[in-house]
Amino acid sequence: MALDYAKCAKEIFETVGGRSNLVSAAHCATRLRLVTVDNGKIDMKKLENIDGVKGVFSNNGQLQLIIGTGTVNKVYEEFLKVSGMSAATKEDVKAAAAAQQPLPKRMIKALGDVFVPILPAIVASGLMMGLVEALGKAIPAFAGSDWYGILDLLANTAFTFLPVLIAVSASRVFGGNIFLGAVIGMIMIHPNLINAWSVSSMEASEIPVWNLFGFTIRQVGYQGHVIPVVIAIWIMCKLEKWLHKHVPEMIDLFVTPLCTVMITAFLTLGIIGPVFSTAETYVLNFASWIITVGHGIGAMIMGALYPLTVVCGIHHMYNVIEAGMLASDGLNIWMPIASAANFAQGAACLAVGIKALSHKTKSVAIPSALSAALGITEPAIFGVNLRFMKPLVCGMAGGAVGALLGSLFHIGATSYGVTGIPGFLTTLDYSVQYAIMLAVSFAVAFVLTWFTWKEDPEDVKNSRKKGAETDEKELVQEAAAPADGKEEAAPEKSLFAPVRGNVIPRSEIPDETFASGVLGDGVGIDPEEGIVYAPFDGEISSVTDTRHAVGITGPGEMEVLIHVGVDTVNMKGDGFALLVNEGDKVKKGQRLLTFDIEKIRAAGYSPVTAVLLTNSDDYPDFKVVKTGKTDKMEKLYTIEP
Repeated sequence: MALDYAKCAKEIFETVGGRSNLVSAAHCATRLRLVTVDNGKIDMKKLENIDGVKGVFSNNGQLQLIIGTGTVNKVYEEFLKVSGMSAATKEDVKAAAAAQQPLPKRMIKALGDVFVPILPAIVASGLMMGLVEALGKAIPAFAGSDWYGILDLLANTAFTFLPVLIAVSASRVFGGNIFLGAVIGMIMIHPNLINAWSVSSMEASEIPVWNLFGFTIRQVGYQGHVIPVVIAIWIMCKLEKWLHKHVPEMIDLFVTPLCTVMITAFLTLGIIGPVFSTAETYVLNFASWIITVGHGIGAMIMGALYPLTVVCGIHHMYNVIEAGMLASDGLNIWMPIASAANFAQGAACLAVGIKALSHKTKSVAIPSALSAALGITEPAIFGVNLRFMKPLVCGMAGGAVGALLGSLFHIGATSYGVTGIPGFLTTLDYSVQYAIMLAVSFAVAFVLTWFTWKEDPEDVKNSRKKGAETDEKELVQEAAAPADGKEEAAPEKSLFAPVRGNVIPRSEIPDETFASGVLGDGVGIDPEEGIVYAPFDGEISSVTDTRHAVGITGPGEMEVLIHVGVDTVNMKGDGFALLVNEGDKVKKGQRLLTFDIEKIRAAGYSPVTAVLLTNSDDYPDFKVVKTGKTDKMEKLYTIEP
């Protein structure tokens, strides 16, 4: 029986709590996406039992109802009528969902959004810094060579100018002018200011100041800092937007940038700076005191808290504590605490890298974990652990246990500024104990992360395998017809591969909805060329506005969804060309659409194409007959023996 779209929409509207509990609504190829005021008011079981709803789940603040291709758009039209809402895009819904999140989660997401674009720079620099420092400690002659000098310069550049990178990225996230953001970032590390890493070795009276309008402004830079830069740019973007609205257009071009930079710079150097410098002093005093607290408890606390000070960018200030310890009795007992904390964060990051399905997550997490093992944790913390939160907490637990062991073993270093594996060079008298401490830190963090962290399906956006590059000449030269004589004779009720590539089981499609089978059984194909062919003689039952998916009905009333890529709806049609319209009659092997594999990957999505029989429940004899590498038009699955 055909679905009553109006009835389905009305029941959904009533079950989710009516208009007062709705913020936004949109749809993609298969799902109705809603943002509600309070999901707790909704009877999820009742929602799942509505005729036409194949599944319900909540993700990233969105309530997603799986309805199916060719149907969801009709239900959505009726839903807009009954609710009185305006049509929204998927991006609108995502923005509305983000606004509904708790403040701490929004803040963490903002930090993640700022750091994701600059990850390649800090991951590469972090790994290089760790290797160069390790070689310098292991080979003293190398440490004084010209090679060491130039490699050290290349390695630390991204961290020396990190505030500029953060400022540019934050400006983009908060909607400001990225070039004004860059200026603010450069002001914060201007060479006329005292380098932030040098301040800890200076007396307060030695730090130069400006006296302006009765206020004192310290002439100190922000090298290595994170939070002050983000706060400064957030203020800058708010101010810039306000000025654009209120300054007359005739003078806006020069008044707004001038006022934005001047006001933000004074606020940053005059207020944000003093607040954070005071906070740094309290943190240092607290850290100095607590590591002497009874029987390793203080060390355990600092082993857990150390990554949070990395997030704030004040961990370099600990050098003053270490220098004081070395001057006092020649033994640095702070180093094992920092080393356990760093190694544990690397272990948590590695667990994410090994467990993740997303190629993008793996490519960031694994080298970041290696960087952390060498003592540079920023890539691991900002690129992975802080973004997913649970790995950060698990790493803190591992760091706490390791730091406690380090204290009980009375491990001390003969230098400072070196942690992780290179730390063996400064703890020669405690090598066995140091190795045990690192191993325990690693094990605790890795195991906890492995069992507690679960990858968000929305993050599985990259293919797990690299497909062959698209042969553009072949796309241009190949005939629009289709059949090339390679397909074998087959029963009438069969489906032939619509895409050339590698066939993977439906359960391995990197999208939870497709993989679960809720939209029907079938397979995924990791494509080797960007063309979708008709899998049989049939009729186009649906097409998407974003041109990335088609529905086709064929022999035996088979209803098939061919969905190119995961979350490619976000590309809004860029890279896709639809060659058919809804209602068209098509022949087996006829081209239906083309797509650019490399453009999909470059946008951060997986090109794996789902080929699903959406009404597979009607065919008990459904059988997949092809796995592994397939050419187009090879028999893929059948519905009859």
